[in-house]
Amino acid sequence: MDRRRGLGRFGEDLAVRRLRETGMTVLERNWRCRGGEIDIVAQDPPERGGALAVCEVKTRRGGAFQHPMAAVTPDKIARLRRLADWWLSERWLAVHGEPPPGGVRIDMVGVLLPERGGPEVEHVRGVA
Repeated sequence: MDRRRGLGRFGEDLAVRRLRETGMTVLERNWRCRGGEIDIVAQDPPERGGALAVCEVKTRRGGAFQHPMAAVTPDKIARLRRLADWWLSERWLAVHGEPPPGGVRIDMVGVLLPERGGPEVEHVRGVA
């Protein structure tokens, strides 16, 4: 389990780096509540609308395993939407008093660690 947790943490670190490279601000990592966990909450810069992104990160080693993006199921999307609502009410609205200017979306960050070469990080905006 520790090895898997380490792999996940490494993938999340790469995802954070990618999000920051695109100008996003990471607001929170590994937020937990009774309904589950959000890997990353990030925000687009104001000049791009300031939308909040609830990001699910999936990391896979190269080989026979499925692509990280294949792990996003309708059930997972529904759970992420519920978690996004909880995060918004507990973290955002308590401080700002109104919804984020650009709304909220669900993003996916897939990290593939091939047997050779560097990691491949793919950020898909608005998967749901």
